[in-house]
Amino acid sequence: MAAQIDTPVLFGGEVQNGHLQLTEFVGTWTSGLNGLVIPPRSGLGGRVMDQLRAASVADYANSSSITHHYDGPVLGERIRSVLAVPVVVDGKARAVLYTADRGTTPIGDRTADHVIGACRRLATEIAIRDEVDRRLRMVDAAATERAVDGVQTEELRGIHAELRGIAQGVDDAGLQRRLRAVSERLARSIAGDVAPGGAVALSPRELDVLSQVALGCTNQQAAQRLSVGPETVKSYLRSAMAKLDVRSRNEAVVVARRLGLLP
Repeated sequence: MAAQIDTPVLFGGEVQNGHLQLTEFVGTWTSGLNGLVIPPRSGLGGRVMDQLRAASVADYANSSSITHHYDGPVLGERIRSVLAVPVVVDGKARAVLYTADRGTTPIGDRTADHVIGACRRLATEIAIRDEVDRRLRMVDAAATERAVDGVQTEELRGIHAELRGIAQGVDDAGLQRRLRAVSERLARSIAGDVAPGGAVALSPRELDVLSQVALGCTNQQAAQRLSVGPETVKSYLRSAMAKLDVRSRNEAVVVARRLGLLP
């Protein structure tokens, strides 16, 4: 992020238990800001955390729009102009990112746009991670109980397909692997003891398509859910059917479930 934003100072941190803790720094000269804990409405960061919108000051030391609890560490960095942007997820601030300058020039629009865009991308990633964690807890509950009725099974199958669809659409390779790993764990938790898959190994894309087919989706519907073309869906479906040695899409789902590849 620092490489993309042309600014002398960049710092921020996560909001935990309603308080912002500064932990990440680029371009700072001292350690005065490191570990600083900021409550809501306190300083510029506390203000944006409370109001859930970006704010800036052109002259930090003399600004009347913020409290001055942190003048010591801020002015120790010789910072004058500051922009603070909250990372908002589900109506709550989850982090705050600051960009600052030691000169008299206010933060420019281009820099502000870069920081706001970065915060929006981070908010999307946090929201996805939150959803993965929530669904992973559901997987753990299903695995613990083991006695999943028909309604719960269909619900979990829908979650499995949605996880595969989300994984298809994210750019973060690490997050994509985690989403697919969770979906595979979900499949195993529902299937329980299954016949070993042996040499049958479906690719992630083939499993993505089969998970949608298992919900009764047409090729067109699967394509829309996975953000690919219908011909791409057909290609992966044909490949999966060949590997499973079946002649129909329904049979492919049955065999994949028997092998524990689908829930």
